[in-house]
Amino acid sequence: MNDLPAAANEALLAFQHAAGWEQRARLLMQWGDRLEPISEVERNEQNQVTGCESRLWLVGEQQDKRWHFRGTSEARLLRGLLAVLLVRVNGLDAGQLRQLDAAQWFEQLGLSRQLSPSRSNGMNAVLARMHELSRRTP
Repeated sequence: MNDLPAAANEALLAFQHAAGWEQRARLLMQWGDRLEPISEVERNEQNQVTGCESRLWLVGEQQDKRWHFRGTSEARLLRGLLAVLLVRVNGLDAGQLRQLDAAQWFEQLGLSRQLSPSRSNGMNAVLARMHELSRRTP
């Protein structure tokens, strides 16, 4: 756990101590409420991630060769999944981002068994969008 960002460690500990899916679902919704807001202007077609069942927007910027992403979704559970993904990826450089195994991260959080195929596909689409954004910026 030492190589994880502080917020990712916090998420990991919280989810590992959750007893069962109901508690994890509640935690997901709480984490989703923590998302850094994006403006109405940023909720545009260009920032919308295709491949998600519900609408989800993602914006990313590079600062000192490290990536920082913000996003939101219309669906509460998806916002929570996005939030726990963002705490894991924010601060990574492009190479680290490409090497991240999102499935393993959700497994560590105890969420992979409850992820429906459509939600899992949505998170893969978000990660693919992150990879695309990181390739556009030198």
